Amino acid sequence: MAPFTYRRAAVLLVLALAACAPGGSTRESQGSIERVFTPQQYTVEDFYKNVRFAGASWSTDRQRILVSSNLSGIWNAYAVPVGGGAPQPLTQSTGNSIFARSYFPADDRIIYSSDEGGNELTHIYVRNPDGTTKDLTPGSKLKASFHGWAADDKSFFVSTNERDARYFDLYEIATDGYARTLFYKNTEGYEIGPVSRDKRYVALMRPRTTSDADIFVHDRTTNTTKNITEHTGTVNNAPADFTPDGSKLLFVSDSGGEFAALRSYDLATGAKTTVYEQPWDVLGADYSKGGKYLTVYVNEDSRYVARVLDAASFAAVPLRDMPNGLVRGVSISPDDASFAFYASDGSVPDELYVRSFSAPPTRLTNALHSAIRRDDLVVPTVVRFKSYDGVEVTGLLYRPHQASSDAKAPAIVKVHGGPGGQAQVGYNALTQALVNRGYVVFDINNRGSSGYGKTFYAMDDRKHGEADLGDVVASKGMLVETGYVDSTKIGILGGSYGGYMVLAALTLQPDAFKVGVDLFGISNWMRTLNSIPPWWASFKEALYAEMGDPKTDSARLHRISPLFNADKIKVPLLVLQGANDPRVLKVESDEIVAAAKKNGVPVEYIVFEDEGHGFVKKENEIEGYTAVIAFLDKYLKAEAAVAAAP
Repeated sequence: MAPFTYRRAAVLLVLALAACAPGGSTRESQGSIERVFTPQQYTVEDFYKNVRFAGASWSTDRQRILVSSNLSGIWNAYAVPVGGGAPQPLTQSTGNSIFARSYFPADDRIIYSSDEGGNELTHIYVRNPDGTTKDLTPGSKLKASFHGWAADDKSFFVSTNERDARYFDLYEIATDGYARTLFYKNTEGYEIGPVSRDKRYVALMRPRTTSDADIFVHDRTTNTTKNITEHTGTVNNAPADFTPDGSKLLFVSDSGGEFAALRSYDLATGAKTTVYEQPWDVLGADYSKGGKYLTVYVNEDSRYVARVLDAASFAAVPLRDMPNGLVRGVSISPDDASFAFYASDGSVPDELYVRSFSAPPTRLTNALHSAIRRDDLVVPTVVRFKSYDGVEVTGLLYRPHQASSDAKAPAIVKVHGGPGGQAQVGYNALTQALVNRGYVVFDINNRGSSGYGKTFYAMDDRKHGEADLGDVVASKGMLVETGYVDSTKIGILGGSYGGYMVLAALTLQPDAFKVGVDLFGISNWMRTLNSIPPWWASFKEALYAEMGDPKTDSARLHRISPLFNADKIKVPLLVLQGANDPRVLKVESDEIVAAAKKNGVPVEYIVFEDEGHGFVKKENEIEGYTAVIAFLDKYLKAEAAVAAAP
């Protein structure tokens, strides 16, 4: 289960989308052309020979890009040479994952974050060029985050909840010597946003519900805090960035419409202006350090689209010769001369590129393993269908190359996390492994998902496990209508809130799916909502407003909790869980597994002792997802085949 966000997951840049066209034979079917061939099949381990890269921070000489990668089997920090060459390891952790955050502006020190076994109690570290490290946020129970550099590069910002486990204070730390100063004491439980370049203002946000939030601006000169988005009704607001001169705050708001637009607030006069809008949610925007560019991010039909604008005129900057697919993770160099970015069409892992604004890009990484043929992988297609009550629902459909009307395939409905998450175009190793093995995968954006307007986003409020589950079940009809899905072989898979939806399907609509795969899903809402981590305090009430307050809504929460309906489970169930998960406690999975076993149905359970909410170590992902495919091969493919035999 993910914490509240303003329909604004990680900022991504998308400039184009193009499908890979695999070779093979074609045949006419139902008035359309089917392209059918049998791809080479790979193991899950083969897919994890691919490498994942994330993040991009420029070195002071602009010759290296700092990234995080699981190249070693666990996430570590690497320097990727801009001129080409293999990534250079900067950390060599074999136990806890390390995520690179930034180079220091004037030397080769780096900032990174790490927790203990996935417990999410992240600390902020400095790694020196000689390999020695320093924990800037020591303590056994605190959680810390990096918040970026001051404009003069003489200090940087870090938040921690060391003073009060519920709230994050903002500290300023000197680049030289690491002297620390309390920059903003957060006694009101705000979420901390950007800091103005002159360090006078801090933008803050307070959610009331997951669809309703206000922005506050704290003036450090006058020590006053002002609500700049007072409103009536339901309006979602979130800060984006201060203008380089510190005169305005850019923010996103869905006031007056279904979708959020980018707006400007004048700090001196209070005047508000809409500066950029689309028929989709604008997720945010940020200025380059040099101030020449503004990158605006849009959630466009399950694709995150970014447009680089001239900061003065808001005119689009022409970018020619970009690679096919989604381009994300943009990092503009501090001198505004070049930028790094990632690209993928959704069938292959993200590759890191670098380019100037006037020259074609250069690819710096080789994320796709040489043993895997690109043509064997599948590019997703955005599809739409009418749900049980006529509401239009979208999702990403992955069709195996070998599936046809003459060779109908088993299918998996995959449900994303949340509540309020979104199925997005992007590479996912488990999805590609399933499709390669011949499973159709439908990654659904059921009602309550982000990206399709605030009315759609709120349609599942206090109707979880009911209104949204109805969409998931209704998607079976769409799958069958494709003509290449076997109606007797449809299962369900999901993680976190999606794992809850798997369990809800098996208990509240037990005849809907043939198998279920639950990845760390909630089984008892009463316990989960009463045991959320203390650092979620700033959006606890918003979560309660959407899901229900366990003190006042216990009857409904009990009704939709799979644990209390576990006697209805009658199909095979596989559960994967991280022992250190602070969001969905291990007891949630322990109890549903024990309850399901009492029904005499096949139940398999895998616990990873060194993982938290989601799995980050390659060896665990390989073990867990190999088990998923073996489970589906046994209980979805094989069982359906046996049932159909004379």
